[in-house]
Amino acid sequence: MNEKIKWLREKLNTLNLDGMIVSNPVNIKYLTGINAEGILLITRKENIYITDARYMEYINSVLTIEDEIIPYDVKDIDPIDYENMFLFCSNVGFEENYVTYAKYKEYKQKYKINNLVETDGLIEMQRMIKAPDEINYIQKACKITDACFVHICNYIKIGMTEKEIAYEIEHYFKTHGAEGVSFDTIVASGRNSSMPHAIPTDKKIEAGDPITIDFGCKYNGYCSDMTRTIFVKYVPEGIKPIYNLVLKNQELTLDAIQENANARILTMMVESDFKVNGYTLDHSLGHGVGLDIHEYPFVGRKDLLLKENMVLTDEPGIYLPGKFGVRIEDTVLVNKSTCTRLTESSKDYIIVCND
Repeated sequence: MNEKIKWLREKLNTLNLDGMIVSNPVNIKYLTGINAEGILLITRKENIYITDARYMEYINSVLTIEDEIIPYDVKDIDPIDYENMFLFCSNVGFEENYVTYAKYKEYKQKYKINNLVETDGLIEMQRMIKAPDEINYIQKACKITDACFVHICNYIKIGMTEKEIAYEIEHYFKTHGAEGVSFDTIVASGRNSSMPHAIPTDKKIEAGDPITIDFGCKYNGYCSDMTRTIFVKYVPEGIKPIYNLVLKNQELTLDAIQENANARILTMMVESDFKVNGYTLDHSLGHGVGLDIHEYPFVGRKDLLLKENMVLTDEPGIYLPGKFGVRIEDTVLVNKSTCTRLTESSKDYIIVCND
């Protein structure tokens, strides 16, 4: 049997659950490798994937006998078949963070389930610890991202718009081995860099602009995430102290990330140093990266001990509204006594258009 399905079945047994309805497509891909519309049912005796005719050929090409997953075309299932899938099951788990109330009622009626039980992010929590193949995919996504950064630094010219730069990043990813972007690319220049989640605009690049570029790609479904703040022609003197402060804290956090490091302590360390210097940390220090660009663990003000083979970001930033912002971010792999930077691009002052 598929090892991840086997793990899930064992976990459900410890929770006194007779089965589970998995509806989050990211969790389905994690468990089965299937990347298509559908729903996964873990029943007493079988693992069932229900989809429609558009995906049956693809799914049959993905699954093997060893997976022990039975695919069904939805048009071939009668109402009585649905009722029999969870026959004699008292407690069936469902993904309460993904399922609407309307879908919850549909599940109860369709499968004749008396007690649907919240599973409290069961699969998402398991996804925090990456297997070797998952780490390999993330590493490949990060290498493509590093290469894209070199390309984009040579590509940027004064007079280009933020939108043009964002488009070039996305085009590079799709033509250099990635499936596409792992999130909407952020290119924020000049005053726009003061907005942490700025949307690329028609603003043209000017001499003296800081440009914050937050970008990443997907490789076999797995994400990368990196941010660099670079400069056009020269580094304005007023930005240097803030850039240095952000970089110092980003690297201090890297030095502190290891197994059993507490996410809250890491966050407090950065918040304290920012506060001493008159600034604040306006967003979380980091987040998990995997099949989702934002997933467990979240590095913030809650206690959470990091574990080996977690993959997360380290991304402190300082933002001065109406002026500029600086954010520096790496994707990192947690090891027993240290961490490994998976995004390796330089974090020194990078000046573009310096012809």
